[in-house]
Amino acid sequence: MSTARQGVHEAREELGGRLRAIRTAAGIDGRTLAKRLGWAPSKISKIQLGRQAPTAGDITAWTAACGVPEAAAELHLLLRDLDSRYAEWRRQLREGHAAVQRSWAETEAAAKTVRAFEPCWVPGLLQTADYAAARFREHARLNGSRPDTDAAVAARLARQEVLYSPGRKRWHILLTEAALLYGLAPAPVMRAQIDRLVSASTLPAVRLGIVPMRTRLPVSPVHGFWVFDDHQVIVEVVSAELRLALPEEVAQYRKVFDLLAQSALYDAEARQLLMAAADGWI
Repeated sequence: MSTARQGVHEAREELGGRLRAIRTAAGIDGRTLAKRLGWAPSKISKIQLGRQAPTAGDITAWTAACGVPEAAAELHLLLRDLDSRYAEWRRQLREGHAAVQRSWAETEAAAKTVRAFEPCWVPGLLQTADYAAARFREHARLNGSRPDTDAAVAARLARQEVLYSPGRKRWHILLTEAALLYGLAPAPVMRAQIDRLVSASTLPAVRLGIVPMRTRLPVSPVHGFWVFDDHQVIVEVVSAELRLALPEEVAQYRKVFDLLAQSALYDAEARQLLMAAADGWI
């Protein structure tokens, strides 16, 4: 099971567990509840075990049958979070990569503070056109999606305008030194991309940190993620995009980000590391 699917399954189990606790507290067994609701007993079991997600109507009916209709509101929030968590790339990419970029732009525009960590590649907000094109071509090959590379690159570059717009937006971006060394594009493209990072490190709204190799880290850089205003986390995995909004999940990702940030180099030290990496691509 992929990380994204596992997260959705765990959330479904949590929701089912809360519904089971409500039934138990009411002193009602599963068969009795199923009879009251006019459901098959197997539906009660599947929902409680997380094998089937309830609908909003199911939650309303369940809590009312157990005598606690006021409990439905919080469970509806969990259900909405569950519904928004997992989006398969193939489904998202039916309209092309450019459409996905425009969706990201809307999310970024709504946030005041964005924290991003990428261990493998340069984040989209700081990519050059050639580097972005390499990423979109790779993604299209992997997912068998429509190769709208030119439109996708244009949409990604349009996203970057937010870095220069007036206002109080702040961007704290971390990437590992490894992301500068992986051969994810031809050498000239990699060198130009690193030069772009040097320039980006001087932008007033951007705090760019590089986590160096061979540095003892307080936490493992397992995968990339973006934290928006401490309210939402977006995680991209191979097959899907995972959106998390439960406070405890957001807090955990924020903790990981803060720990990694403590190991990063900034400003002059970061630029020195970047220029050394660029020299390796001559």
